[in-house]
Parts: sequence; structure tokens; C-alpha cells
Amino acid sequence: MQIKGKTAFFSRPPVIIGSAGVCGKKEGEGPLAADFDAIFEDTTMGQESYELAESAMLHDAIIRALSNANAAPSEVNFVLSGDLLNQCMGSSFALKDLMMPSIGLYGACSTMALSLSIGAMLVDGGAQCIAAGTSSHFCSSERQFRFPLEYGGQRPPTAQWTVTGAGCAVVKNKGGGIKIPAVSIGTICDLGITDANNMGAAMAPAAEKTIYDFLCDTNTAPQDYDMILTGDLGSTGSKLLYELLEKEHGLDIREVHYDCGLMIFDLEAQDVNSGGSGCGCSASVLCSHILKRMRSGNLKKVLFVATGALMSPTSSKQGQPIPGIAHAVLLEV
Repeated sequence: MQIKGKTAFFSRPPVIIGSAGVCGKKEGEGPLAADFDAIFEDTTMGQESYELAESAMLHDAIIRALSNANAAPSEVNFVLSGDLLNQCMGSSFALKDLMMPSIGLYGACSTMALSLSIGAMLVDGGAQCIAAGTSSHFCSSERQFRFPLEYGGQRPPTAQWTVTGAGCAVVKNKGGGIKIPAVSIGTICDLGITDANNMGAAMAPAAEKTIYDFLCDTNTAPQDYDMILTGDLGSTGSKLLYELLEKEHGLDIREVHYDCGLMIFDLEAQDVNSGGSGCGCSASVLCSHILKRMRSGNLKKVLFVATGALMSPTSSKQGQPIPGIAHAVLLEV
């Protein structure tokens, strides 16, 4: 591994050999329905709480990813996972019966890129097989960060709909698949946003910085990529990202930019305000739709930049701003 700036380059790129993305009923009614590995009509997953339902969904995604990779849990050296719940409860309960060495991560909605980045570093350092995944659930996230569903609060146009979904990717040190030549660990950005219903504004500066830093570290331009894929900026955050890149660096990424939060839902037909969000947003879209397009040859070079709003119920109640972070993963066929 070689480091330049904030980016780690791998001389022998780790390879994604299998993945799976699953989702709930609302997400299954969106434009990407055909590509999900499973759509669960019952988003309680037969569990007694929404938190346990989220765990069950992540567990399912991990099992499906391992199956698609023709790998057994015993082959996995490390599994890296996290979620939005206190103490990463979703991941802990999802993994407790799988007997795989587990590393818990918290990167908010950037967790899919964070887990892939650290996982790729572990593979470069000698691990033979890792699994990287994350999840979110609309009901568990609303209860923790905003209001209980029974409250029936109004949602402003800048609000986003937390995706009920999960994704997992299995990465090995060799084999045929999608390569990870480089990853970039983001820096925390804080522009003073305090509105918990405007995550896009909180995360856009971090996305701008990570994308610009990665382009500088790799000496590339936006047009060198088939797609620059952000995690869940939504419509509000995506517009801010364009403005920041143009104003600060003279860069225009509109032709190659896509956002998982805008892809997973039909914003005109589905009532999701500014789009989708949550750890499961980028995880489910990447591990199903995007990686399938890469395997089919429709996409060959994708810069995946998952964004996270590093808020907590405590900091929000204390009136503190919401810092943002974004991590980047280069994917190539």
C-alpha cells in the first residue's frame, strides 16, 4: 500500500467477488426493484422490534453475499460493519450467530465506503477474505434521531427518507471480480448546519472535499470516470455539491454524478421529499444495482463516495452543529 495525500493505492488491488443488496417494501416499489437480491414486504422481518428487524435484514444480506461469492463464514478473516443505532446494535445482533471476527464501525451513512476502505487495507495487509456491510431501517432511525412514528410530525422539503435496506460485499486478495485499486479516507467537515432535517447540506461539504482530494491524489478529472456515485446527498445536497465544486475548484461533475438517494426512489411518484438516506441507502444500491452493472460491463470505472452526517441525539439536543464526512472507494473492472 502506498499513500499519497489522503488516498491509499494498492499495487495488487483487492477484489469484490460477491455482493448482495436487500431492501424493504417502499424501496422495492422504486426504480431499482429488479436489481435487489431480495425485497421484504414485511419490514418487521417477523421480529419484535424494528431494531431487530434491521439486524435480520443485515444478516440476510451477509448470508446472500457469501453465497454469491461461494464463500463460507469460516473463510472470512474479518467482517466490518456498522449502522445508525446506539452502539451499532444492528450489526452486533446481525453477526452474533455467524462466528466471524467482527470489527464494529461508525461512520453514519458513510459506513459502506468506510467498511470497504478498511477492508481493502486489511486484504492488502495479508487478510485473504473480508466482508463489508451495513444497514438502516426507516422506523428505527426515526425513533432514534427524530420523532416516534406515532407523533406524525411534518417533514420539510429538505428532509430525506431513511432507506430500509442492507448491503454486503465480500472482498478477497485474488480472483475474478471488481477491483479496488485505491481508497480515500475523508476528513470531518463542519459548516455549522444544525437542522437534523437537512442532512444533505451537512454532508455536501465533506463530499466536495473528498472528491476534490481524490481527483488531486490520482491526477484525474471527472470525465475519467463512468460514474461518480455519492451515497445519500439527495436533491438538496447534490445541488450544493455542484455549487461547491464549481465555486471552489471550477469542477463540473453533473454529467457523471449520480446519488444513491436519488436513484433508489422515484421522487415524483413516492413521497420521500429530498430522496433516500441512511447507511442502507448506498449499501443496498451499490451491492446490487451498481456492482451488477459493472459485472455486466455497463460500467467500468466508478468512484463511490458515501457520505455521513456525524450527529447523535445528544449533540442535536444540545444545539451542536452536524459535522459531515465522506470516504471514497475506486471501483474498476
